[in-house]
Amino acid sequence: MSSETSTPSTVLPTATPGKASPELLTGSQSVVRTLELLGVDNVFGLPGGAILPIYDAIMDSTKIRHVLVRHEQGAGHAAEGFAAASGRVGVAMATSGPGATNLVTAIMDAHMDSVPILLITGQVFSTLMGTDAFQEADIVGITMPITKHSFLVKKAEDIPATIAAAYHIAGTGRPGPVLVDITKDAQQNTVPFVWPPKIDLPGYRPVTKAHGKQILAAAQMLAEAKKPIFYVGGGVIRSRASQALLELVETTGVPVTTTLMARGAFPDSHKQHLGMPGMHGTVPAVLALQEADLIVSLGARFDDRVTGNTSLFAPNAKIVHVDVDPAEISKIRVADVPIVGDAKDVIVDLTAAYQDAIKRTTPDIIEWWTYLNGLREEFPLGYSPTSDGLLSPQYVIKRIGELTGPEGIYAAGVGQHQMWAAQFIKYERPNSWLNSGGAGTMGYSVPAAMGAKVAQPERTVWSIDGDGCFQMTNQELATCTINNIPIKVAIINNSSLGMVRQWQTLFYDGRYSNTDLNTGHDTMRVPDFVKLAEAYGALGIRVTKEEDVDAAIKLALETNDRPVVIDFVVSADAMVWPMVPQGVSNSYVQYARDHSPAFEEE
Repeated sequence: MSSETSTPSTVLPTATPGKASPELLTGSQSVVRTLELLGVDNVFGLPGGAILPIYDAIMDSTKIRHVLVRHEQGAGHAAEGFAAASGRVGVAMATSGPGATNLVTAIMDAHMDSVPILLITGQVFSTLMGTDAFQEADIVGITMPITKHSFLVKKAEDIPATIAAAYHIAGTGRPGPVLVDITKDAQQNTVPFVWPPKIDLPGYRPVTKAHGKQILAAAQMLAEAKKPIFYVGGGVIRSRASQALLELVETTGVPVTTTLMARGAFPDSHKQHLGMPGMHGTVPAVLALQEADLIVSLGARFDDRVTGNTSLFAPNAKIVHVDVDPAEISKIRVADVPIVGDAKDVIVDLTAAYQDAIKRTTPDIIEWWTYLNGLREEFPLGYSPTSDGLLSPQYVIKRIGELTGPEGIYAAGVGQHQMWAAQFIKYERPNSWLNSGGAGTMGYSVPAAMGAKVAQPERTVWSIDGDGCFQMTNQELATCTINNIPIKVAIINNSSLGMVRQWQTLFYDGRYSNTDLNTGHDTMRVPDFVKLAEAYGALGIRVTKEEDVDAAIKLALETNDRPVVIDFVVSADAMVWPMVPQGVSNSYVQYARDHSPAFEEE
């Protein structure tokens, strides 16, 4: 089953033929009709005064399923999960003021991770705007820095064109969140519904086809390099380029590393895959980037978690930087060959150009592979057993991946469990790993898993969450139970804010300021996660012994009539390794506490 779907279409479908004059609709009916004609079939949201007309209109739709969330942040993350699992634009709705501002975290999250979502918010009457009216907030102004674009609609006749334009912007070029704020009078007024509308976006022309000379230059550098590596980012998944990437990699024989956002873009089982780079990346991936003479970056953005100290990152490497967003190229690391274009188109062209280049230049990367295979042998990914008799979180997560398999979807929260899920589950296909990469949003996992399950109901969807993250959005279990969205939640319960605690252990002399959550072993268990699950109509399970791990996971996999929550009571002392401490060169990667690979002095 392929999860690479076609690129969002910019050709608007036509309305029902044969009508002599346009139908008269209210603005709110226009919103619903426009969404239907765009092919939207699921919307996540919560009603309120300023968006009531739209909610009244949505009751009459037979094509759109509305999922009533328990908090607007949950609607935003659910739309993200829907989009990330399916490749389609996710849609969320909220009312004005606090309803709209509760979406802001999810909007920022989608902006950082290039997730295509459309947010529709209600606004007070246009005559009241600027008066500090009840539940008034300038949501367009608030979200301007964290959206691809924000629209304010004050006239009913502008609704179809604006929503169609927003949908188009969200899903094309570099995907991202687009907000449409609609005043209550625009929702209530009646106007002729004209479809298809005229979309006029004079400044929006995403480049997808790259410059041929740049492709040829990159291909030649790839053929000549002695230590090349592909640095693959989330853009490869967003552009549905995984199959094209596989062909390029196998054609060149060059090693690959996939970032946190790109897990699954290239199969983990492939012999050319070195794993994930970055602060908690594998030693071979981190050092391959650091010691390369050529980095071909595909849809990645050289963020600080990958580069470490930027001035010390990959000192001997030339850079080929491929990105659909020209603003990313040379933003952090100057590109020797900048290529603006869609990753899929560029990869296809680069494969052909490379096959031509090797007719003139014979590649020689045998020594490079000898070195990298040596690193793989010496520094495999592993973990130490716990010394306190509690579960190893890495073991739990590894077994979830092994028993569920590569067709499952895994949505992680943020922290240690996120890194272990990225490390110890094997990803073989795109859109199977969902997480909050750029923003690091605690509370992402449960609603994102919910959205993913709505998008891909036939797949098993796991929310792998921490006891801290889970307490931020666990109210969406009510949404899951009532709407028959049977996700599985694995709480990796170390009774603390684990990643913060790890930094306190390593860098603050074990001074654990405000990181103990009292949810786990030898605590008062507030809340008791099993009782909480049961209160929400979910199956609640607690696991404290390693021999019970598999049975609990299997029971969760067999239970599809309601959500499942498993409280895995794990050791608070478990840490995420390897690790590059913040602010230093990636050469100082530690594969365990106080253990770094020995380097030859340059």
